[in-house]
Amino acid sequence: MDQGQGPSTSPNLQPTNDKVVGVGKLRDLPFMDLYVRIDEAGKGIARYRSPARDFSNNWTRVLPDHYRNETLQMAKEMLGNLNNPDSDYSYDGMRFRMSYQKLANGQQWCILRRISPRVFSLEELSLAGNIADYLRGLGRRDGLILISGPTGHGKTTTSFALFADYLKRFGGVGISIEDPVEYALDGPVGEYGYCYQVQVDNAEDWATPLKRALRWTPRYLLVGEVRSPAAAEQILRAATTGHLVITTIHAGSVEESFMGLMHLADRSLGGGANMMLAQGLTAAWHQTLTAKGPYLRYVFTEEHNNGDPVRALIRDNKVGMINTYIDQQIARMNQLKGIDAVTGKRK
Repeated sequence: MDQGQGPSTSPNLQPTNDKVVGVGKLRDLPFMDLYVRIDEAGKGIARYRSPARDFSNNWTRVLPDHYRNETLQMAKEMLGNLNNPDSDYSYDGMRFRMSYQKLANGQQWCILRRISPRVFSLEELSLAGNIADYLRGLGRRDGLILISGPTGHGKTTTSFALFADYLKRFGGVGISIEDPVEYALDGPVGEYGYCYQVQVDNAEDWATPLKRALRWTPRYLLVGEVRSPAAAEQILRAATTGHLVITTIHAGSVEESFMGLMHLADRSLGGGANMMLAQGLTAAWHQTLTAKGPYLRYVFTEEHNNGDPVRALIRDNKVGMINTYIDQQIARMNQLKGIDAVTGKRK
């Protein structure tokens, strides 16, 4: 995590094994994304993307004809269930996040992002031990944990690992608000935790189920993604009223995630999002996955300290200056683990 180091056994970091291509069932093929054509002229044609975190992850391969019967069946099923073009889909024990698109040339495709059948533990994420311990301790606090990063780099996996860990370790009611529900966590979690999972109706704004969830007195809230101004406002309100909220946002850096969240919230609030974020922020990081493991740039705030320099910069709309504090915190964390802050190597 400090320098992208860690074993290669973390989720979605499996090496590509081309020997399995063309044998067995589709469920046995290691892939992250499956692109399936569903229109009559090309029904069942498919491509897939490797789960490996190397150059091979950047391009798609043609799915061998061996799997054509299965992709034909999948295409038929998806074509008959397009009421919601962005939803979940299940086939042969596999769960997917599905997104439909009609192209300019008339072709119709569905992209299927494969969802793991279980929630991973913090240990399985290959986080550095001192960082995993620190993140685990955040479960005692309230406020906002904001996770940013590119598509497919484990933001949802990390957020659910934290969410489940907090419920197991500290107990209480947890509510997840998702579209679609990805990891199955509904019901008892540990000895004293209980999770309720809410799938957002495609006709609803995310803010509506979020408002309802707050009436359930949750200790923890997981919001799958910040998608609308009203939802951004509700996330900040929840984070400043005694709840711990974990959410994700697409952004290129920690600073961009702050600016994106404030921009959305201000459209609903009419101003003042910077003050709410400064008050409610607990932690934020930008996450990318590499061949060696997750690489994070992170920043944490001091609890019960309104004079915290990160909070002050957000209040003063000087988010671009936070990068200095990110570097300082990473250097301190690396030294705790015995890693040289300059070379990135263990001392």
